[in-house]
Amino acid sequence: MSTLPAGRATTAEPRTLLCVFAVTDSPVPPDVLARTPGHDDGGPLRTLAAGEVHLVVQDVPAAEYGEAALAERLNRPDALERCARAHHRAVEVAASAGPAVPLPMATLYLDDHNAVRAMTAREASLRALLERLRDRTEWAVKVHGPTAGAAADGEGAADGRSYLRRASARRRTERETREQALARAHAVDRELRRYAVAATRHRPQSERLTGTNVPQLLNGAYLVDDARREEFTQAVGRLAREASGTGLEVTVSGPWIPYSFARPEPDAVEVVA
Repeated sequence: MSTLPAGRATTAEPRTLLCVFAVTDSPVPPDVLARTPGHDDGGPLRTLAAGEVHLVVQDVPAAEYGEAALAERLNRPDALERCARAHHRAVEVAASAGPAVPLPMATLYLDDHNAVRAMTAREASLRALLERLRDRTEWAVKVHGPTAGAAADGEGAADGRSYLRRASARRRTERETREQALARAHAVDRELRRYAVAATRHRPQSERLTGTNVPQLLNGAYLVDDARREEFTQAVGRLAREASGTGLEVTVSGPWIPYSFARPEPDAVEVVA
């Protein structure tokens, strides 16, 4: 979520702001845009030309999307979810016309002029990024490791020294198990990078997000040529079967719009091919 600088100053408060969802290299047909809802309280989605790229945009009320109002809105989980869903719908319709660069949620400008000026200044990098994403999609692969088993206290003397020895041995075993599981997860990541154009590792998701107490060891995203889709998914399947014998679970989802690779900064992702 970010709000880009709106640009030139005005003497009167604007009635609307311009929300920009995505950049494409070909305009989305108007009838397709007309069937796609954006933010509930905004106008219809439309295409705005900016040099040789095109923006999927929507006019939204300034009273609801100004800085203070927007911050309050995005602090409410229900409103945040509605905004996120609207943003994703608009990005999806942009991607239906070809490669698309999703912009951060709540990217706002004062008006068409300021949005065009800002995007035209970035046109070269945006066009390079669109070409990089052409005929490629994102795949998400997650590896979950075994939960630490409850170690038995064992037999023998119940004196303090015996207890400390058992506790120390249990911690050492848990540490070694964790290290082995992490090494296997890293091996999964290394293997999948062979099939990807680029890859990045996100921060492991919390138990609240995953809905399980099994630790997440890998939260990877892979940019894959559509022509290698089957090859990539077969590799994931093979790795999942191999990992199951070691107590790990490997899951894959996709294809997705390449949100993880839609940043023009050269160090935003780790290029592997």
